[in-house]
Amino acid sequence: MAARIVLPDTQQTTAKPAPVRMEVVTDPVELEKARAQRQRFEKNWAWFAPRLRGLGEQHAGKCLCVARQELFVGDTPQEALALARAAHPDDDGLFTYLIPREKAVRIYAHQRLLAPVPG
Repeated sequence: MAARIVLPDTQQTTAKPAPVRMEVVTDPVELEKARAQRQRFEKNWAWFAPRLRGLGEQHAGKCLCVARQELFVGDTPQEALALARAAHPDDDGLFTYLIPREKAVRIYAHQRLLAPVPG
């Protein structure tokens, strides 16, 4: 059994956000397809991860896409994805990675609202 999150259509232009739907998947065929896709992603990531430092210096400000352990570079995610899909239309384990234009310290922390303490 696995969960699948179904996101709303991003082309929607209404003021009210569309709901996100979560489904439980129990079909063995669907589960096997998901496992196979995950394996293709992990293979692409395993190829990409050790090369990241060098790629970051070489492609600052660009979007990278990896499909079938091959790198595709574009100015936008759409451009990089289009190049990758044209070369490897059957690889559904591809992913994109944005290289920042400038080196900077990035802090990823949970942001939460704090309420004033009554005093």
